[in-house]
Amino acid sequence: MQIDIITIFPNIFFGPLSESIIGRARKKKLVNIDTVDLREFTTDRHRSVDDTPYGGGPGMLMKPEPLFKAVEERKKKDSYVILTSPQGEVFNQKTAVELSCKKHLVFVCGHYEGVDERVRENLIDRELSIGDYVLTSGNLAAMVIIDSVVRLIPGVLGSGLSAEDESFSEGLLEYPQYTKPSDFRGLKVPEVLMSGNHKLIEEWKKRKAEERTRFRRPDLYEKYLENNEIN
Repeated sequence: MQIDIITIFPNIFFGPLSESIIGRARKKKLVNIDTVDLREFTTDRHRSVDDTPYGGGPGMLMKPEPLFKAVEERKKKDSYVILTSPQGEVFNQKTAVELSCKKHLVFVCGHYEGVDERVRENLIDRELSIGDYVLTSGNLAAMVIIDSVVRLIPGVLGSGLSAEDESFSEGLLEYPQYTKPSDFRGLKVPEVLMSGNHKLIEEWKKRKAEERTRFRRPDLYEKYLENNEIN
């Protein structure tokens, strides 16, 4: 997969996208990630990427000219362009799975009060938000989405089971997990997990995942029940 990130702060991505799982995926050539400095596509001596909005209003808007040039330079036939914005649909695991199947993702990181509407209407395939709150820019949102998507690329986690057996993979939060020692300060691992009975273990995991979701995320649990009724 190829990922291009159009931003006015390219250096902010260096650490988060160079370490751990993402860093290893890049070294293994499973994903290639490039940052694109939007200011390189400006024409004035101040390298301006924003201006005041027509009709008045607070703050500044990102100008269309540099964004059009940057996206058009990077966009190919199979590209999928994403704008990170608090106005977008809320990103979730289902969307992550969909995006992990794309060959080329282009992220446009919003900033200031947003982008000129002509950018949204003519360049963007999908507008995504990571939650109902406002950040200083769309850079952090892009990092979150990229992290979630890249780990789903085959070979990144090493085992396909790692991604399948997680929170939200079946519409449920993940079940409780334990490791050695089996008895820590009198706090013991549930006997069923050490029984070797795979059928009982799977039943226990499913039951605990449902219980945890019902109490912690009743909204998710309701959707889970609806989907299972349909299926």
